[in-house]
Amino acid sequence: MSGTDHATQPDWAGPQPVVVLVDPQMGENIGFAARAMWNFGLEHMRLVNPRDGWPNERATATASGAARVLDKLGVHNTTADALGDLNYVFATTARSRDLSKPVMTPERAMAHARALTAEGKKVGILFGPERAGLENAAIAQANAIISVPVNPGFASLNLAQCVLLVAYEWRRQTGEDIAEVMELAGTEFATGIEVEKLFEHFVDRLETAGFFYPDHKAESMKLNLRNLFSRMPMTQADIQTFHGMLRQFVRWKERGE
Repeated sequence: MSGTDHATQPDWAGPQPVVVLVDPQMGENIGFAARAMWNFGLEHMRLVNPRDGWPNERATATASGAARVLDKLGVHNTTADALGDLNYVFATTARSRDLSKPVMTPERAMAHARALTAEGKKVGILFGPERAGLENAAIAQANAIISVPVNPGFASLNLAQCVLLVAYEWRRQTGEDIAEVMELAGTEFATGIEVEKLFEHFVDRLETAGFFYPDHKAESMKLNLRNLFSRMPMTQADIQTFHGMLRQFVRWKERGE
């Protein structure tokens, strides 16, 4: 979903890694990568030897709301120039058997990146060109490798997808996001007394219907019903709905239908 590029800094922004695109081939992919970055609060991009030069109208068109990323990016002739002021660099690639380096999942890598930036270190993440990925000459300049655990039978990721995965893991490392929330849609959770009143209403209607039979099992049946209610995190809207249903049952009987 596209959005407006706001000038204000997000509350969760702070020290963050630099995304370095090495030999990017298409302006559209630069724009999509910028959009993926800004989705998760990353805004520092550098380009190394972009094939179609810079600036690029197609990159601007596809960035769609992430113009701030493109407005402040730097363009470099070589990978070494782009990494010159960084203290630690990750290279995103399939595992290279020709180089001895730590190989991390995106989750582990971004946890490490968080720790490094917290220490005041500057971190970079290298992404290779769309068709072939990073060459060993670029990977050799990195301190560690990020390898995405994809389906080995179909391991191809486009540039923006790869940037999105890493940016998501960076954002997730903040620890500020709650894993699950309950959307109450304008209502509130029911109080204990509201649930108790509903239970009494149910019991009254079920007794009228002759549900609690035989008599010697009535108390255990009511106990089970109460236990069922205690396991249901009902809202006030739920309570009102159930009361309305029970009242309608009475009206239906009184009409003799």
